[in-house]
Amino acid sequence: MYTNKVKKIAAVHDLSGMGRVSLTVVIPILSTMGFQVCPLPTAVLSNHTQYPSFSFCDLTDEMPRIIAGWRKLGVQFDAIYTGYLGSPRQARIVGGFIDEFRHADSLTVVDPVLGDNSRLYSNFDMEMVAEMRQLIKKADVITPNLTELFYLLDLPYREHNTDEELKEYLRRLSEAGPEIVIITSVPVQDDPHKTSVYAYNRQGDCYWKITCPYLPAHYPGTGDTFTSVITGSLLQGDSLPMALDRAAQFILQGIRATFGYEYDNREGILLEKVLHNLDMPIQMASYELI
Repeated sequence: MYTNKVKKIAAVHDLSGMGRVSLTVVIPILSTMGFQVCPLPTAVLSNHTQYPSFSFCDLTDEMPRIIAGWRKLGVQFDAIYTGYLGSPRQARIVGGFIDEFRHADSLTVVDPVLGDNSRLYSNFDMEMVAEMRQLIKKADVITPNLTELFYLLDLPYREHNTDEELKEYLRRLSEAGPEIVIITSVPVQDDPHKTSVYAYNRQGDCYWKITCPYLPAHYPGTGDTFTSVITGSLLQGDSLPMALDRAAQFILQGIRATFGYEYDNREGILLEKVLHNLDMPIQMASYELI
């Protein structure tokens, strides 16, 4: 029987009351793109951790109970999308959840959050890296930044890499399991005003690159924003380069919309001003095949 259903996405992220990160980014973006977002919260915070203080409620023990509730309901998800995980145990719980709930037509996206600026985040160690290496094997799509790429490959960090070296890294990560690998936050050599995103699709053996202006402001949650738009675009049927373009342009629009306000950057980009742009066609294609 034909059913025109709304696709469901299980979103495994934390929830921060202040600051547009994690679920407060994931839910509005994917809802605007036409999907039902079903949160599997990993923790609840008063505000994200880039503020000097915050309350933190760890939901590790609650996660299996939420999963059990979904199991009783017989829920089926069209996509599973995971972001920041607070511990190796959470990574193992999520791995089991993916094994149980994925099916032949579903999409599994893992944003392997581990660190940035060549270092692990302060609460992570190599045990977490080892668990993340296992988790990405279960993914269809992963979106590490450059720091996370080198930790996943167990290689020393290098800020500057040639296109050929980055293609080799992408291929090696894809061999671990994911069909699509996207590296974000790649510096452009000799041009500090630009940053690049590199991507590989094992189906078709194609490598893609998008270079964007590097805007002089830091906003938390842009990684969550990027991967959320990628997830929604792929689930809508976009090609990988079109999904990359849509995500990069949306972040650029969001940062530009935020520039004109007297504003604490820690609150993240003003999503509310640009969410409607997700329904608009791509303005121009900026991707290149490498």
